[in-house]
Amino acid sequence: MTVSRDDVIDFLYAEVRMLDEGRFSEWLDLWLEEGHYWMPLDYKQADPDLVTSLLYEDHFMRRLRVERLNGERTFSQKPKSRCSHVIQRPFIDEFDAQAGRFVTNTSMHYVETRLDEQFLLALVATHELRLVDGNLRIANKRVDLLNCDAAFGNIQLLP
Repeated sequence: MTVSRDDVIDFLYAEVRMLDEGRFSEWLDLWLEEGHYWMPLDYKQADPDLVTSLLYEDHFMRRLRVERLNGERTFSQKPKSRCSHVIQRPFIDEFDAQAGRFVTNTSMHYVETRLDEQFLLALVATHELRLVDGNLRIANKRVDLLNCDAAFGNIQLLP
């Protein structure tokens, strides 16, 4: 399969649509098992292992999060949180079709709401994508919050 720049961009739009529609199990299937979902705590943080992060989730933790979000006995999610991603057209920083490796940079606003509470996050998401068996998959995702050093309540869903 030949991947175009539009295919990469369409993949990112499809990912945020899945999240906005609460299709978390489908979202989980987009990932490579060895991938990490990282949200640094500090501006320009370079290391997720030696410095505290807001989150640094491997396959087990992503699956656990999705099971919690889909679970009927998750009382903190009654009613369920909802989200909306408003994204700019992604930049493709690396496009290596021969190696099947792509890196993107996407600015977005993320809104999460539950009951009477709603909050807005401004962020940049960096995706490392790989072409595996003819399908784009997320190898790693980094979400840099514009105000990462602020005090936060609980982020229930997935910016």
